[in-house]
Amino acid sequence: MAQTVSDYYAGSRLFSGLSEYLGISVDKVNFVISQVGALFLASLFRNVLHPSKTSAAIRHAFGLVVAIIIGYFCFGTQAIHLAALPAACYIVIRTQSPEIMQRMVLAVALLYLSVIHLHRQIYDYGSYNLDITGPLMVITQKVTSLAFNIHDGLTQHQEKLSKSQRFYAVTKIPNPLEYFSFVLHFPSLMAGPAMLYKDYMDFIDGSNLKSPVLTDATTGNAPIVIEPSPTWAVCKKVALATTCAAIFVKFLPMFPISRVKENDFVENTSITQKIMYLYICTTLVRFKYYFAWTLADAVCNNAGIGYNGVDESGSPKWDKFSNVDIFKFEFATNLRESIEAWNLGTNRWLRMIVYERVSKYSMILTYSLSALWHGFYPGYYLTFANGAVFTYASRVMRKRVRNYFLANAETKFFYDGVTFVTTRILMAYMVFTFVLLEFWPCIRLYMHMYWCLHLGALVAIFLVPNVIPKTEAGQAAKSSIAQAFVQARPITNGVSRHHD
Repeated sequence: MAQTVSDYYAGSRLFSGLSEYLGISVDKVNFVISQVGALFLASLFRNVLHPSKTSAAIRHAFGLVVAIIIGYFCFGTQAIHLAALPAACYIVIRTQSPEIMQRMVLAVALLYLSVIHLHRQIYDYGSYNLDITGPLMVITQKVTSLAFNIHDGLTQHQEKLSKSQRFYAVTKIPNPLEYFSFVLHFPSLMAGPAMLYKDYMDFIDGSNLKSPVLTDATTGNAPIVIEPSPTWAVCKKVALATTCAAIFVKFLPMFPISRVKENDFVENTSITQKIMYLYICTTLVRFKYYFAWTLADAVCNNAGIGYNGVDESGSPKWDKFSNVDIFKFEFATNLRESIEAWNLGTNRWLRMIVYERVSKYSMILTYSLSALWHGFYPGYYLTFANGAVFTYASRVMRKRVRNYFLANAETKFFYDGVTFVTTRILMAYMVFTFVLLEFWPCIRLYMHMYWCLHLGALVAIFLVPNVIPKTEAGQAAKSSIAQAFVQARPITNGVSRHHD
């Protein structure tokens, strides 16, 4: 029997029969159909509408028209918001001073997105159905990043900008066709990844693929430009996306997040069992994101977006705008690496418009904007509050402890193994609130786990710096962890209180 979608979903019901046959809700069927269609249209776009064969205006228009069709197919009348949010921001860009325009665009975009988030939260609480808020979140990144790029290009002195800000600065406000095609271009409409305006314009004129590698032997001076083919990268990503879909469709129903609210689970399982279940459940949920992001990445690559030069063997890389580094995330040995590997486009956006532009409370403001951008479910805010606490605690531990394990390869391997396991446990403990969404069930579960890892984080922040001395890497590499504790602990009656 097919999963159902709520009445709040306004997308097409044309494939309801296929939905019932597959046992998958129609919104998810629509998403897959739209992305598979975009995958084939992307190939047509790259080959038939190649920059050498057609004008930039036609490429802009084609991408925009296809996006409108996909948006209406997936979201019905709700697709009006895909135009309304960027239109409101474009009015601000056109009418306000570049000195303050970027902040006003950020405020307008977040206010509009927040209203849509709240509307859905009221009328479709806790639903995982396909919703217009997903594309609007990507659009918010695009319009706000463009506003800051224009601000940098029109108002800032070059010496005041960072290298990245100078590179992406925009000195000419785009016309309506350029603007709306950038914001709504079909390869990245449904699930990103969000690219910056300069990268998009390089893609439109084809300069992002130009990689002179040879000199014409006949003339001796004209470079031969060989455009890399994305075919192999696209095939690998489609295969990976298909595998991820099969995994979460098969196994996720066996480990529903709703179980962590049940009395039997909360009261009759050990902390270890709780952690294990949270780890399995959150890992399977991640495969849904891996599927959507990897498929979207394949669509972008097939259109010619995402070329990132060549690797050591000379093979083309197509990972410039990828949303996630799955291997790095799943096998990271510390929390910072995991966070950096997840939702890469959003990390770039947050770094560009907040983290690099504020001098005080940069981490707090970055996490706050990220939480607001995601919506208003309490679970989001618990997750980001956890993220701030555990990120800070892990930094303290790394600074105080890691250097003591750099003496040789064996101790370094042991340290990496411990931090790998710790990171996996921490991620499950932190992010289940992001999936569960509700406040009191999350708090109740934490209480039955005795806030164990939160208490560990407090120990790391407030006690560890007073117990373990801070050392330089070179010095620590010559000492052992035992010697460090001898130095750190008091000596009473001439006898060390160190224990092996």
